[in-house]
Amino acid sequence: MNPAVTNLGLMLIMMQVLRRLDLEDPDILFYVRVGYAACQLISFAVCMYVKYQINKKNDLTTIKYVEPANPMSGQSEAKAVVTTVKEYDLKQIDSQIKSIFTSLAMMGFMHLYMKYTNPLVMQSVSSVKSALETNIVKIHFWGQPAAGELKRPFKAAPGFLLAFTGGAGEVKTDKASVEAAETAGAGGIKED
Repeated sequence: MNPAVTNLGLMLIMMQVLRRLDLEDPDILFYVRVGYAACQLISFAVCMYVKYQINKKNDLTTIKYVEPANPMSGQSEAKAVVTTVKEYDLKQIDSQIKSIFTSLAMMGFMHLYMKYTNPLVMQSVSSVKSALETNIVKIHFWGQPAAGELKRPFKAAPGFLLAFTGGAGEVKTDKASVEAAETAGAGGIKED
């Protein structure tokens, strides 16, 4: 099922739940906080399990691809990357863990400092849902084969800026692109 459709459905359900909750009641607010914390712990536990599985499999198959240039970080040329499946997967799961903590910090600021409680309800279930729908979790948690849409390196989700670049922000895996980036001197060194 399309994640955008399920996110919309989940948001509509959570809005109905919010209408029925009295978030001014300290008891209900306590349970909302506990529910949010539990959902974040579940997301983190899934990531740690996936990280354990990646280390356990220890897949040292080499992957070569070309990362697109990132003008936001001052990188003007595409970069050739040579890594292993294990290192690539660990990088992906570490990025997911980082996003959990970033979301936790933002929610903490919005709830504790700005006194918003609605986002706690909205983000609680959606964080678990999004954690379970990532490509790396599909491979190592759900056991789906790393083929087709799940083939490494993963395709970036279409974003706002990608439409303006005409697809220039896509990871390239074809042999010609990798060789061109390697001979241009843009990367090609194995990442640690």
